[in-house]
Parts: sequence; structure tokens; C-alpha cells
Amino acid sequence: MVTRRHFLALSGSLFSASLSSPAFAKTWPSTAEKAAWDAQITPANYDPATTNPWGLHPRLLPQRVLANDGLRPGDIHVDAIARYLYHIEEGGTAMRYGVAIAKGDLYEPGTYTIRRKVEWPHWTPTQSMIERDPEAYERFADGMEPGPNNALGSRALYLFVGDRDTYLRIHGTPSPRSIGGRASSGCGGLFRLGAE
Repeated sequence: MVTRRHFLALSGSLFSASLSSPAFAKTWPSTAEKAAWDAQITPANYDPATTNPWGLHPRLLPQRVLANDGLRPGDIHVDAIARYLYHIEEGGTAMRYGVAIAKGDLYEPGTYTIRRKVEWPHWTPTQSMIERDPEAYERFADGMEPGPNNALGSRALYLFVGDRDTYLRIHGTPSPRSIGGRASSGCGGLFRLGAE
């Protein structure tokens, strides 16, 4: 049962190849640019199993846990109250990641399909984001190019209902200290999603 506490995003595989299209962007970074950016944002000697260079609460660090019954391998399950994202694995386990979720009533629980997966995505605020907070978003009305300071971070999963883009994203963040809080406009922010 899907409640306000949880949403389930169905996906064949979280870490499969990107489904991006050049029609969505002005320019696309080269493989060398992506590698340079990955190196720039990854602290020296970073090991997700043993290091915590951002000083996150230990409960928010990546951790393998038992999966809830009824979830299938490849599913993504978000617990908005605890601020966890679970990527369901074979064998009854899941990788659990700490996340930030949308502020106020902008969080939208439901069942979604991931239709695009983008490494180093572009970002453009929606018109409702600009209207809600013009000081924060209006300067990005024409979009933000990919890079280490992009609001979506280094990876983004685009959530759809059927063929309709919901404008909800599960994405990285250039602000890892936001993890565990409410920090976005309808998305689930996850530091270094899929970059391991």
C-alpha cells in the first residue's frame, strides 16, 4: 500500500545506462568533462563503506539492509519520514541511502516509472518554482548547464506517470549537508546517486 509516507518508483535497474536525449539540452558534456567533474566532487580516498567526508549523521550513510516484503529487485522505495531511499536488490536486501525530500507540502507520494537516467544533467526550474520563489529560481529560468554546482548534482532519475513527465526527480546534490532534511521542490535529493 502506498501512503503519504512512501512512494515506489519502479525501474528495471537503478544503475543502467542513461536514457537521455540531446533534445532536452543546449550542450552535453564530453566523457572527459564528466570524468573530471566526478574527480572534482569525490574526496581523496573516498570509500562509501568506510568514509564520511561530509560529516553526515552515520544513519544517513549508504548501508545494505533487509528489504521489506513485497518489493521487487530494481524497485526504489522512499521513506519520506525517515529520509531514506531503498534500492531493492536480489536476495531480499536493499541499499539504503539517506536523502533530502521536498519542502512543505511539495512532496508527492505515488507510484512512478523512471523513464530517463542522466549523468551530469541539465536543470531548469519549473514555472511554479519560479513563481513560488523568484529570488531563488528566476535567474535559472533559461536553465543551468551540467557541472559540480548544478542543482541536480551528478546524476538524475526522471519520474513519469505513463508518458507524462511529473517533473519530480531523484537526483544528486551539490549540498550534501542537506541530506536528511527538507531541501528541494518536489524531488528526492541523494548525494552521489549512482556515481559509485
